[in-house]
Amino acid sequence: MLGTLYGVGVGPGPEGFLTVAGLAAMRRANVILVPRSRVSEDSVAQYCVRHLDLPEERFREVEFLMQAEPEQLERQYASLAREIAVELRAGRDVAYLTIGDSLTYSTYGYTLRAVQRELPDAPRVTFPGVTSYAAAAAALEFSLGEGKERTLILPCPDDMTALERDIESHDVVVLMKIGHRFPEVLDLLNAMGIAANCALAMRIGLPGQALERDLTHVAGERLGYLSTMLIRRGSRR
Repeated sequence: MLGTLYGVGVGPGPEGFLTVAGLAAMRRANVILVPRSRVSEDSVAQYCVRHLDLPEERFREVEFLMQAEPEQLERQYASLAREIAVELRAGRDVAYLTIGDSLTYSTYGYTLRAVQRELPDAPRVTFPGVTSYAAAAAALEFSLGEGKERTLILPCPDDMTALERDIESHDVVVLMKIGHRFPEVLDLLNAMGIAANCALAMRIGLPGQALERDLTHVAGERLGYLSTMLIRRGSRR
């Protein structure tokens, strides 16, 4: 019989941000895959479950090129799918851990499609997790939507004019993947007069955590990958 592939969202950061069902799947799994960016020394996903009593020998790091061309990405995930298929054909269950929610801007979405192509009959179960913006909102006590407010979640565009249109047409904007664009974003928020309504969470629950509830006087430096901005067009109630 084929093993089962489990997609499990963990973290982001604080201990305990994990569903009971996801934890049970991790405990059943023979192999636990933890993604790690090639530019990082450690897997954040594995750090998020460090407090759990799971055998160390079950963990296996998967190194990723996060900023790769589409052809490179396809080859990368096809290779990973073949590795996973070997385990599944041997009847071993595989859990793939991903930071935040399993299918929200996650490497697991690519992995899942690659496994579907490589081994279509393999059983698959995906467990949701806590998104980075939900964790940020909780840490900052920032409402992501009330009543009929419109909320938009998007990766930061290169064009600040496009971002301004997005902000103007929504009540709340969750901005992800900001990186080097952060100074431009800050300039835009200050120009729009809404920087005081906005908040920023960096490395929630991890070493170096930073929470900013007012961006009026924040310095505009490049942000790391684990950063999420919460933008509110109107003043907070």
